[in-house]
Amino acid sequence: MKFLVVGAGFAGAVTAREIVDRTQAEVEVIDQRDHIAGNCHTERDPSTGIMIHRYGPHIFNTNNQEIWEYVNSLVEFQPFINRVKAVTDHGLLTLPVNLLTINQLFKQAMGPDKAREFVENIADKNIVEPENFEEQALKFVGKELYETLFYGYTKKQWGCEPTELPASILKRLPVRFSYDDNYYNSTYQGIPKEGYTELISRILDHPRIEVRLNEAFEESMTQNYEHTFYSGSVDSYFGFSEGRLGYRTVYWEEEVHNGDYQGNPVVNFTSSSVPYTRVLEHKHFAPWEDHDQTIVFREFSKKTEEDDIPYYPVRLDADKAILNKYIERASSERNTSFIGRLGTYRYLDMDQVIAESKAFAQDFLTATSEERLSTKYRFSADPFSQAKK
Repeated sequence: MKFLVVGAGFAGAVTAREIVDRTQAEVEVIDQRDHIAGNCHTERDPSTGIMIHRYGPHIFNTNNQEIWEYVNSLVEFQPFINRVKAVTDHGLLTLPVNLLTINQLFKQAMGPDKAREFVENIADKNIVEPENFEEQALKFVGKELYETLFYGYTKKQWGCEPTELPASILKRLPVRFSYDDNYYNSTYQGIPKEGYTELISRILDHPRIEVRLNEAFEESMTQNYEHTFYSGSVDSYFGFSEGRLGYRTVYWEEEVHNGDYQGNPVVNFTSSSVPYTRVLEHKHFAPWEDHDQTIVFREFSKKTEEDDIPYYPVRLDADKAILNKYIERASSERNTSFIGRLGTYRYLDMDQVIAESKAFAQDFLTATSEERLSTKYRFSADPFSQAKK
């Protein structure tokens, strides 16, 4: 048997590896870019030697011990805690919202209990079941914290009013009444010492996996394989025939400086008057290395257009209506499955992509030929489901 995997990011690489590890089949992996690892691609800048997260920073974080052991069995991870700062109209604050943030903004020196009571008093008690992002924020932290930290940044990031976004987006951000400024709550956190491209390379390193770069997918290719696993965007597979799903794209202005620039890997700029969303300083994503120079990315967000790389699914009501049409189209694709963030049109973290891809490939390989034709195997997960951390 021979399988085709479209896309050499985490979803495609893990799926390909599961197939060759569990069968005697061959897998061909194609990617239209000139490198593997998708948007997780890392590379060393030739002039400074700094490891660049080419498509934005990725900090691996998970509570799934099995997935953590899986990636650590392939490459060496270094511990890394993401501590984000925010430049606001009220000065420099720390994220996520914690005891220091509250005391900084309101110029207080409250302890945990008093701060909790304080936030409860400023939170909007009239909102019982938040229906959108803004209501979720007002219910969580009140007007001052919301307008200072979230309103402008969210509007720039998503290109719409926060009232148009689902409340679930904000539920990913914790509010703490301690001085814990770890951006994530996950048990395991780190970054591969030699970058994510090396990790993906190790996953794909098998004699029965062939990787071909600079090769775009064509639907006619599926006729030559037992099955195709497609990790590109589901609307692109069908030639956008039912319309384009909404995505946000990010892009960067790059600068090289001597010494240090901002002293932190990520600094958010929350004011609507600042056109970029954040500034990234890449050498601080590898504090175990020493570099005399530094590389800075100013990050901007925009609507994904025809020639852009899609990053974040927007998932507004109009998008979900279009998605339903593609789900119906996909049900008739007898030998193609849609996998990963783009294939299922959901926001997924790296560990979630790995876990889902492993589980789906294993389930697919144990199914009978007749079972594989069922709609169950068209998507690696329900496109309308929430990813579980």
